Amino acid sequence: MLISIKNLNKTYIMGSEKVEALKDVSIDIDQNEYVALMGPSGSGKSTLMNLLGCLDSPTRGKYWLNGREVSTMDDSELAEVRNKDIGFVFQTFNLLPRLSSLENVALPLVYAGVGKEERLDKAKVTLESVGLGDRVMHKPNELSGGQRQRVAVARALVNDPAIILADEPTGNLDTKTSYEIMGLLEEIHKAGNTVIVVTHENDIAAHAHRIIRLRDGLVESDEVNKNIVRTGKSPEVAEG
Repeated sequence: MLISIKNLNKTYIMGSEKVEALKDVSIDIDQNEYVALMGPSGSGKSTLMNLLGCLDSPTRGKYWLNGREVSTMDDSELAEVRNKDIGFVFQTFNLLPRLSSLENVALPLVYAGVGKEERLDKAKVTLESVGLGDRVMHKPNELSGGQRQRVAVARALVNDPAIILADEPTGNLDTKTSYEIMGLLEEIHKAGNTVIVVTHENDIAAHAHRIIRLRDGLVESDEVNKNIVRTGKSPEVAEG
């Protein structure tokens, strides 16, 4: 089991008020699953994503990742897990504007202590794997939105993480480009990665093999997707 969370709770203190963002959530995710986390605003999906991504710690409950209990780790241990085991893809790309595509992708390897020549070589190979071998020296402002997201995906992949965690990865993209990015995530999943996409859009969740819906901090449903949309068809055909 890659991910196992048991009775996970997260409570925020807002002034004199307690807000229960997650209430006794229990989920297991195997290696090489492709999962969509869905729910309306305030459902708890972003809180769950932050916990799964080791960006936050639960108030109560247990979280095991790759056999290690991460729910009791301190900040430096969580940072190490984030850098080694989790690749993040954000809606806003989160690229550093003054760095080239190559330098942006190599950044996680800097934190991992990899030597300069090796990290640049690996970053170049990873950029080639997402179709950007001819854009390695371009800065973010010289790239389209879709290309920027591909750079972000390459950065997420460069450390060979156990999990790709994508938060609304197509939120700032047009329909055609969104479809291309979902196709890229599909290829990453086929290559053996575990992919978790956080989204509120049904057409994005439709690419996942399993859909977990949250509402009011609870798991409302957890189902196998029997109508997976694959990128072999055009968006028009897939929707028709």
